[in-house]
Amino acid sequence: MFTSVAEASAVLRAHGEAGTAVRPVGSDSRAGWGGAGEGTPLHTTGLNRIVEHNPGDFTAVLEAGVPLAEAQKQFASAGQWLALDPGSTGTIGGLVATADSGPARHRYGGVRDLVIGVTLVLSDGTVARSGGRVIKNVAGYDLGKLFTGSYGTLGLIAEVAVRLHPLPSGTATATASFTDPSALAAAAAGLSRRPLEALHLDAAWRAGSGRLLVRFGGVTADAQASAVASLLSAAAGASEVDVVTDDEPIWEAQRAGQRSDDGVVAKVAGRPTDLAPMIRAAEDAGGGLVARAALGLAWIALPVPDVGALREALAPRSVTVLDGGDRVADPWPAVEPGAAAVMQRVKARFDPARIFRPGAFVGGI
Repeated sequence: MFTSVAEASAVLRAHGEAGTAVRPVGSDSRAGWGGAGEGTPLHTTGLNRIVEHNPGDFTAVLEAGVPLAEAQKQFASAGQWLALDPGSTGTIGGLVATADSGPARHRYGGVRDLVIGVTLVLSDGTVARSGGRVIKNVAGYDLGKLFTGSYGTLGLIAEVAVRLHPLPSGTATATASFTDPSALAAAAAGLSRRPLEALHLDAAWRAGSGRLLVRFGGVTADAQASAVASLLSAAAGASEVDVVTDDEPIWEAQRAGQRSDDGVVAKVAGRPTDLAPMIRAAEDAGGGLVARAALGLAWIALPVPDVGALREALAPRSVTVLDGGDRVADPWPAVEPGAAAVMQRVKARFDPARIFRPGAFVGGI
């Protein structure tokens, strides 16, 4: 285990010269994502310092091995948070590498929108830095965006600079139940066109019924949720409309719906108007769904490691297997040859020794 960027550079230089494959590992909570791949585990847990927290600038610099939960505790002491909420597990480096996000993506964007700088270690030991430690920094190529979602296949993410947001002082969630996917999708589309300033706008579906969930934060959260509940009461097909102020269990359930210990979870990327067909495909496959209802993203949990029928039903939408990716024949969707060629060139540029998780990315890169 290494405890500094300099040590990581020396370790990777030795692996690169020997041509020994490596697999960056944080908390190991998303180990199967992208497929098993190859490589000796390269643990980042020794890089566990919160290097800087600048409350006045709403920024922080974190080493890759810092657990997200630990970082959130420090930020909360200043009334701030990193608006990244995929669950309670994971390290900063691992979450950036997998681009994993939760319900807060509706308001605050994905991981790429929160990363303002990175320090990377490449296969020849080179330490590369991109971005900065302040929000208004646009100089140079944004390697943070390239490495976000790279699944550890281009290099080691050693340090991350992030932007923070004010921590909501209180929350409330408007909920409504549906038994018709089209009615739920229509209600979600109607709300997404309104200037609601919601924190989260999610859908959930399992075993023939679902819910639409709209969360607000701040001193007016209850009043905003009540106003949306009134709108939902008038929506076709809606029932059991309610406002929940002690709402964290609702959102914990949403995050849990994106994970599976023994089945598979397929992430589907489409358009916001695709919610109804996504729900029907999940229902036909015997699975459950959670979705960012205004963003065209859904996570479908299936009891068996077989996504062939799901991909066929949702084509041409992108279907990527996350949990269970190491138990299916191909966790990645097919890509057109031009895109695959660009990815191959990027891999060759950043990992010419081809030691970072060979075979674990799209098209076997």
